Amino acid sequence: VQLQASGGGLVQAGGSLRLSCAASGFTFGDYSIGWFRQAPGKEREGVSCISSSSSAGRTYYADSVKGRFTISSDNVQNTVHLQMNSLKSEDTAVYYCAATRGLTAQTICRMQFRGFWGQGTLVTVSS
Repeated sequence: VQLQASGGGLVQAGGSLRLSCAASGFTFGDYSIGWFRQAPGKEREGVSCISSSSSAGRTYYADSVKGRFTISSDNVQNTVHLQMNSLKSEDTAVYYCAATRGLTAQTICRMQFRGFWGQGTLVTVSS
């Protein structure tokens, strides 16, 4: 099982980035996948999550990113994208993707769970 996160970088406030989480080694459509972030000195936060293709209520967004971030799933490429627009300095963090089965998007974004985690990708937003 592998989750490969990419797309981080340095961007000015107000700019955009697109993160990608490429999955392999498991049946992609059976898993819910989420994006999480952790800034220095802060707890990890569930940013946005998407349920497996068979689940209702497919997406969840933290209040801090609603209207600015969009999560999407490409079941052909087995990749989940996070489009981040109108970035703010407070979005600066290491972003991780994770996958698990049997849980909704809201659950994995808001609660602890057992699953697979990818390595992080650093997003730095300069003000």
